[in-house]
Amino acid sequence: MAPAVPLALLVLVALLAPGLGVAFPSCEYPAHLWCSSREIAVACQVESRCTNLSRPAAAPVELSLYYESLCPACREFLVQELFTTWLLLPAEALSITLVPYGNAEVGAGPTRCRGRSPRRCRPRSDRLVPQERNVSGKWHFQCQHGPEECLGNMIETCLMHEAKNFSTYFPVIFCLESGNSVTKNLEACLQVYAPQLDRGRIAACVQGDTGAALMHRNAQLTEALNPPHQYVPWVVVNGKHTDELQAQAEASLLGLICRLYQVGRGVGGGLGDTSPSPPGLYRP
Repeated sequence: MAPAVPLALLVLVALLAPGLGVAFPSCEYPAHLWCSSREIAVACQVESRCTNLSRPAAAPVELSLYYESLCPACREFLVQELFTTWLLLPAEALSITLVPYGNAEVGAGPTRCRGRSPRRCRPRSDRLVPQERNVSGKWHFQCQHGPEECLGNMIETCLMHEAKNFSTYFPVIFCLESGNSVTKNLEACLQVYAPQLDRGRIAACVQGDTGAALMHRNAQLTEALNPPHQYVPWVVVNGKHTDELQAQAEASLLGLICRLYQVGRGVGGGLGDTSPSPPGLYRP
């Protein structure tokens, strides 16, 4: 019986036989990695044979989440859908913007939520009044779930302002939203996920004019939504919100983002296509 041929050698022959060439001397990568990135393919002089690299680069899918820090439906979506999707996708596939502000205050009474779990929280009335007001040149806010939610919104907004980098602050926000108290666990979450951040600077932002100005900006972003938001979490994908996009994001955000990103690369179907996504998007 003929001796078995190593798989790596077969790959080497398949790649080089058409041109009867040899790998570039600087290629120090095993054959099975030659097509794993454009840089490696160039170094090993096999770029023309790596068909997966010929697909056009796509812009990341842009997702904006408008939410409230204490809304049960928002916390569920952020923790179970958004954070998980962000972990599984490569950085170039998804760009996320978080806007903690939410529904206008309509007076005392329970939050009205829709869907099992629940999935959406609405104001309990259609008679909305402003959630922010300017008193003697300073912004004051009312929140659907009370003063603690206003504090939670402010903490997360100031955290984003101080951290700057999404990969730094999003795990901290995940920690806050998945814990038993959004407003009391900042120090513990920072110690685990971002010990380099200065809690004192975040506190100064929350208690000062900077935090109020940042929350006012969140109010402006929320009030400028078109169509106007009717509930939270409110998901905007690539600048658009539709009932179909919202439903798909709630059912499987990972599947939605994968389909849209593959369409941007010229692969696969469009919105509503339920076929499996091509491999290669998921982080190991």
